Amino acid sequence: MILCQWKDFSTDTETYSLEMFEALVGDEFEAMMFEEGKEIPTYIWTVNFVCIINENSKLYNDISITKIQRNPVCE
Repeated sequence: MILCQWKDFSTDTETYSLEMFEALVGDEFEAMMFEEGKEIPTYIWTVNFVCIINENSKLYNDISITKIQRNPVCE
């Protein structure tokens, strides 16, 4: 399901609000996608990036964020 409004989500170590996420990635939120049955989004779109949210679960539930340029300029 794709949401065009922010929905807070949590890991074992952190709760991610809109303000915190935008400060973390340095860009403005546009949309987020949740897979069925999941509480953490799979993708988050910002103005300039697609952020892939990877769940890490070694000792506790945590995430890492991979930013990919949305509109790369090829010269």
